[in-house]
Amino acid sequence: MLDFAIFAVTFVIILVGAVLYLYPSSRRASGIPGLNPTDEKDGNLQDIVNRGSLHEFLVSLHQEFGSVASFWFGGRPVVSLGSVKQLRQHINPNHTTDSFETMLKSLLGYKSGMGGGANETVIRKKVYEGAINNTLKNNFPLMLHLVEELVGKWSSFPEAQHTPLCGHLLGLALKTVTQLALGERFKDDAEVISFRKNHDVIWSEIGKGYLDGSLEKSPSRKGHYEKALSEMESVLLSMAKERKAQRKQTVFVDALLQSSLTERQIMEDCMVFTLAGCVITANLCIWALHFLSTSEDVQDKLYQELEEVLGSDPVSLDKIPQLRYCQQVLNETVRTAKLTPVAARLQEVEGKVDQHVIPKETLVIYALGVVLQDADTWNTPYRFDPDRFEEESASKSFCLLGFSGNQTCPELRFAYTVATVLLSTVVRQLKLHRLKGQVADVRSELVSTPKDETWITVSRRSLKNSL
Repeated sequence: MLDFAIFAVTFVIILVGAVLYLYPSSRRASGIPGLNPTDEKDGNLQDIVNRGSLHEFLVSLHQEFGSVASFWFGGRPVVSLGSVKQLRQHINPNHTTDSFETMLKSLLGYKSGMGGGANETVIRKKVYEGAINNTLKNNFPLMLHLVEELVGKWSSFPEAQHTPLCGHLLGLALKTVTQLALGERFKDDAEVISFRKNHDVIWSEIGKGYLDGSLEKSPSRKGHYEKALSEMESVLLSMAKERKAQRKQTVFVDALLQSSLTERQIMEDCMVFTLAGCVITANLCIWALHFLSTSEDVQDKLYQELEEVLGSDPVSLDKIPQLRYCQQVLNETVRTAKLTPVAARLQEVEGKVDQHVIPKETLVIYALGVVLQDADTWNTPYRFDPDRFEEESASKSFCLLGFSGNQTCPELRFAYTVATVLLSTVVRQLKLHRLKGQVADVRSELVSTPKDETWITVSRRSLKNSL
C-alpha cells in the first residue's frame, strides 16, 4: 500500500527530491514555523502523498502556518514562500541558472553546465536563449503555416463535432518544436510520431522511481525508459551532425553548432528544449483555448484587437508586441491554470525573509500556485479575467513571479509566441464553445495539465455577430 502511495507522488515531488539529492542542505532546522517530520526517514512525504500533489500540500501548509512555512523532505528542511511580499524579500544571487533546467537535467543524469562556474553558466544561458530567439525570427512563417493548417482542419468540422484540445494541441506543439529545433526532417509525420513515442515515455517515467526505486524493481519498465532515452539522444546527436555538415543556420540546433559548446552539451540543450518546449507550449495553448471557450466577451474583445492591429493580414513577429490584450489573455491563462505551480532555488548564501533566517544550502520553494491565487494579490482570484492585467500592480506581481520580463524561462517565451499565433488565427475565424457540464480539472505537476481530454466545439465567426 505504501509503495502505491509513494508511486502516486507527483512529478514535481520527484524533481524536488532530485535537487535535494544533488545539493545536500544543512540538517539544522531553520526555526521557521511549519510541520515536524511525520517519519524519520521520509519527513513529510506521506503528508504530501495524502494531499495528492505538492501544490495541494503547499496550499494547506500556508493556510496553517502563514506565508513563510517549512516542512521536511526526508531528513532535510525545506522552506516555502507563499506570498508576493515574501518572494520580493527573498534574496538569491543565483540568477544565472534556471531551476526548471537544473532539475530536468539532474533527472536525465546530465552534469554539464551544472558545476562549471558562473562565467560558463552565463555564456551557455546566452547561447541557449539566443538560439531560441533566432529560431523564432527565422521560422515564423513555418510556425504560422502549422497553425493555419490546424485551424483550417477545425474550420471543416461540423459545428456539433467535439474537438479534442489536448490531442490536437500536443500534436501542434510537437510539430512546431521539432521542426524549429531540429529542421525539415520532421516535416515527415512518421518522424514526429516516432519522436512523440519516445518523448511521452521519457516525460512520464523521468524520476518516477526516484523515491521508491520502482523503476529499478521493474526491469521491463527500466528497459523501456532507457531505450526511449537512448533513441532520443541518438536522434538528437545525429541531427546535430547532419545540420553541421549542411552548414545551415536556420533552426535551434544550428545556432548551438555555431557556439563553442561541445557535442554533448548541444545534445543536452536540444533534449531540454524539445522536452520542456513541447509540454509547456501544448498546455499553454490548451488552457488558453479552454478559458476562451468559457467567455464569449473575452473572445469578442480579443477579436476586436486583432482586427484593429492586424486587419486582414496574418500575424507577424513585429506585430505581436502590439497585441496587448492577447498578452493579457495569456498572462491570465498562466495565472488561472497555475501553469507552473512550483519553482525552487537553492539558498546559496544565508538569507532572511521577515524575521526568519534561511540557512545556506536550504532548498527554498516558491509556491507559485499558492501565490497565483492569493486573494490579497488578485481580486476574485479564481475568476478568468484578463482585464486585471490592465492594472500596473498585477503586471508587476506577475513579473516578480518570473512569468514575464527578463526572468521568464526561454521555453515559456517560446510558448507565448506559438500561443499568440494560435489565438490570432483561431479567434478571427472561429468562435469557441465549451461543452455543457464539462469541468477541466487540473493535474498540478511541474506543468499543470488537464486530468482528462478537454473538448470544445467551434463555429464559423460571423462579422455581424462579432462586433
